[in-house]
Amino acid sequence: MFWGGEIASALSHPHSLHLEVWGPGASVKRAMNGPSQETQGTRASAGPVSSISPISSSHRLLFSAQGLKPMDHNGLADPYVKLHLLPGASKANKLRTKTLRNTLNPTWNETLTYYGITDEDMIRKTLRASEALAVPLTTAPARISVCDEDKFRHNEFIGETRVPLKKLKPNHTKTFSICLEKPLPVDKTEDKSLEEWGRILISLKYSSQKQGLLVGVVQRAHLAAMDANGYSDPYVKTYLRPDVDKKSKHKTAVKKKTLNPEFNEEFCYEIKHGDLAKKSLEVTVWDYDIGKSNDFIGGVVLGIHAKGERLKHWFDCLKNKDKRIEPWHTLTSELPGAVLSD
Repeated sequence: MFWGGEIASALSHPHSLHLEVWGPGASVKRAMNGPSQETQGTRASAGPVSSISPISSSHRLLFSAQGLKPMDHNGLADPYVKLHLLPGASKANKLRTKTLRNTLNPTWNETLTYYGITDEDMIRKTLRASEALAVPLTTAPARISVCDEDKFRHNEFIGETRVPLKKLKPNHTKTFSICLEKPLPVDKTEDKSLEEWGRILISLKYSSQKQGLLVGVVQRAHLAAMDANGYSDPYVKTYLRPDVDKKSKHKTAVKKKTLNPEFNEEFCYEIKHGDLAKKSLEVTVWDYDIGKSNDFIGGVVLGIHAKGERLKHWFDCLKNKDKRIEPWHTLTSELPGAVLSD
C-alpha cells in the first residue's frame, strides 16, 4: 500500500551502505564504488548528491526525498529520517538525520554510518527506515522511518520501509524503489540475550617473538548511553579465562563523554601457543561513574566455547601465528560464565 511517499535506495556492502529517499517519478544518479546508476523518471530538482568513499567494515546511508505527504497546516512538513537495525532493540543502533523545515522535497546531504557490520548481521538483520515529522524518537528497533517534527505536539509518522541486508552483495551497489508503508509490527518476543549495546573492534595476534597473545582494543561504535547527558564514559577490561591466579586483568583508559571511543591500546598475555586452545578471552565494556559503582554496558567472549564469528576469530588467531586478525563484534548484555562486577 502506498503511504506518504516513495523510497528509492542505493545500497552497498560491505564497505558502504547508501540509502536515498526520493518521491514518485524521481530519478537517482550516483557515483558510488563505480559507474553511476539511475532510476527511471524525471530528475529531482533538489540537486546532485556527491559520491562517497568506502569505509572498511561500515555501512553508510545518504538520503533525499520528493513528494512527501503534507503534515502541517501550511501544506508542508518538517521531515527527518530514522534508521534502526533489526533485531537488536537498543538505542545503540538508532540513527537519524537532521530536520529540514517547510518542505515536501527534502535533500539532507548528510551521511549516516553504521560501523562494525559483520557477516552475521548481513544474514539476519534488516534495515528499517521511517520518515516522520520531527518528534521525540520512538523506541521501535531497526527501521527506516520518515517523520514530521512538531514543536508543540508529538512528532508525526509519515511512513517507513525495511530492507533485509542479505539482499546486498559485497562491493556491489544495489538500487531499490520502495513505497513508504504504515508502521509495521516489531517482534517484542525477541531474546533479550541478543539485545545489542554497541560494537567493538578487537585485534588478536599470537606473537612468536614475545611468546604471547597480543590483544588490541581498537575502538567501539554505537554504544548505549548510560549517563543522563546522553553519553557514557567508557573503558574496557579484558581477562584470559580460566584465570586461577587472577592476574590476567587488563584495563584501558577511560574515554569521557562519548559513544564512539577510540582506544588503540594493546595488551600482552604471556602464554604458550598450545595452551590457548583451553582459554577464552573475556572483553567487557563499562561506564565510569564517580562516587558509585560503574555500569556494565556490554561484552563479548572469544574462545573455544563461543559461537559464530566469535569462535571463528579465536580459531583464525590460533591458526595464523604472527598475523593480526581484527574483526568487529557485537556487545551483548548477557555473558554466560562471565564475572560482571568491576
